Amino acid sequence: MKDILEFLPCETPTQWIDFALTNQSTLLVDHANCEKKAASTAMRLLYRYTSKPELMTKMSQLAREEILHFQQVVEILLERGIDYVQLSPSRYASQMRKVISHSEKWHLVDTLIVGAFIEARSCERFGALAPELDEKLGRFYHGLTKSESRHFYDYLELAQRYCGEDISHRIQQFRIIEEKLITSIDTNFRFHSGVPNRENI
Repeated sequence: MKDILEFLPCETPTQWIDFALTNQSTLLVDHANCEKKAASTAMRLLYRYTSKPELMTKMSQLAREEILHFQQVVEILLERGIDYVQLSPSRYASQMRKVISHSEKWHLVDTLIVGAFIEARSCERFGALAPELDEKLGRFYHGLTKSESRHFYDYLELAQRYCGEDISHRIQQFRIIEEKLITSIDTNFRFHSGVPNRENI
């Protein structure tokens, strides 16, 4: 978790934590969506970059794990009588991806860096929520911090591998955007949203 916190520009605001604890149904539904999207992202990379065996190996493993996590969250929803309703996506991933370069050299590297941020933020939020939840959900979220941290390292390692030069300046440009997204007021409460606007949510 130390490496995660050093990589991220800030910790999750307490307002988000407090809101998440009192809106666990929405939290869990969007958590399921995030796991499904993460698996889909891994599969897209797997299909697109067939000439990169290290990437295919890492992404195939990641996709399997994310689908398993999706299944586990869906089972929790069923156990708790929570309907898996449709939710609009948060602004987080789409805003981060807007900065991805279209150049051949940087497109994959930037995509992998964004993946690292998404996994790192997920890991940080699982860790922050776990001690405050009921025993079963807290144990599940604590366990997810391990896999999310590994996914973070995988994305970051691959970004460095395929760049061939220092990527700290690319990481910094995404850190600035990520901090704004996490610390600013957000109209929708989602797993990766910013500070909840209680008047609009």
